[in-house]
Amino acid sequence: MMAPFPVSTSGPWAAASMIAAVIVCSTTGEVLTAAAMKSIGDLDAIRARSGLKGAIRAVITCPLFFAGVSFLALAFFSLLFALNHLNLSFVAPASASLTLVTNAIAAKVFLKENVDRRRWTAAALVCVGVYFLAH
Repeated sequence: MMAPFPVSTSGPWAAASMIAAVIVCSTTGEVLTAAAMKSIGDLDAIRARSGLKGAIRAVITCPLFFAGVSFLALAFFSLLFALNHLNLSFVAPASASLTLVTNAIAAKVFLKENVDRRRWTAAALVCVGVYFLAH
């Protein structure tokens, strides 16, 4: 059976593109979901005030939450695509570790979180590890 669109899965650019798709979709989904939960507020307080149904309603009526979940679903399917074409021993560590790096950057830039020196050091070491993994 022929694929609906041609996909070249040879070469480092194809592998990098597949890993990048997982990372971008995952980071975007996680940032949007975190922003949604911050905009909703304390779910325990909402539940105390409005019950469990009120807490669920607060989450499912938040457009940022559904945008985040949609991007996380795209990340999952991007991961499946990458695993279909690349080795697990490369895809899993590269996507997971580089997502850690992009999450730290996105948390600082978009969510205005305090990312301390220890986390930046960890992110830099992760980059070095991925470099060794790829070569």
